[in-house]
Amino acid sequence: MQFIVNQLFKEPGLLGITAANECLNFRKMRKSVQNLKVIANLRLNEDHHLLQLQAPGQLEDILPGQFANILADHSQSVFLRRPFSIHAVDYQKNIISILIKEIGEGTRSLAQTPVDSYLNVIYPLGNGFTVPASKEKVLLVGGGCGVAPLLHLAQDLSKSFHDVNILLGARSASDLVELDQYTKYGSLYTTTEDGSHGTKGFVTDHPLFGAELDQFKRIYTCGPEPMMKAVAAKAKTRSVFCEVSLENTMACGFGVCLCCVTETINGHKCVCTDGPVFNINQLKWQI
Repeated sequence: MQFIVNQLFKEPGLLGITAANECLNFRKMRKSVQNLKVIANLRLNEDHHLLQLQAPGQLEDILPGQFANILADHSQSVFLRRPFSIHAVDYQKNIISILIKEIGEGTRSLAQTPVDSYLNVIYPLGNGFTVPASKEKVLLVGGGCGVAPLLHLAQDLSKSFHDVNILLGARSASDLVELDQYTKYGSLYTTTEDGSHGTKGFVTDHPLFGAELDQFKRIYTCGPEPMMKAVAAKAKTRSVFCEVSLENTMACGFGVCLCCVTETINGHKCVCTDGPVFNINQLKWQI
């Protein structure tokens, strides 16, 4: 795979003009292809694992919302890398954390990676969330695996003394992960569809989406698209700034394959390079 990437960078004529330009933009950005050491592999519940990966030297600067593309080279049947939001960052120990849900062969292979082995990682990719310059009251809303980029965002916002509020939704209590970590960086709220933890229902059924919504200057969300559209619709109705992190299918991670394209008011954009974070006003969502 890396040979192919190198060849595409050396010979942009192999690509379409748009894709070639995306490649050139990728080359200008400070990215790394590194073999990161697996120093921990924690099973969080039935199908979620947390991988802690340590870089051989100083980590690259990583914006909240950026992602990593990881080679599942322990599997004989998986060729393409798998994209994962960067869940947490420890610059002192040069560690990034990756939250993985076992869905297919690629994620199963990565979830079973043994400690002390290495994974080949391209990072950090994409554009991150917009962090306000001055102190604001913000709401982070995650659902399912969409909770992954929000921990790093909460970390970053809390360092600047923002009033961070985090709302996580899941089907049941057993699907909620790392709640103790989120509480380190802000006020935590939860919803579950079966009512086993927090408010019963979807995230938009929580009282925060009632009269209290006007108190927030910004809303950041990631999760299943129907959930994000519901959150975006609430934000738009109340004229609250809102950014969403899209989870379109990706292959290359840097704008070559064009399989992650989404429609925006400025034409079709690659989620991997122009996103994954978009302001809701950029998207052609019917909300």
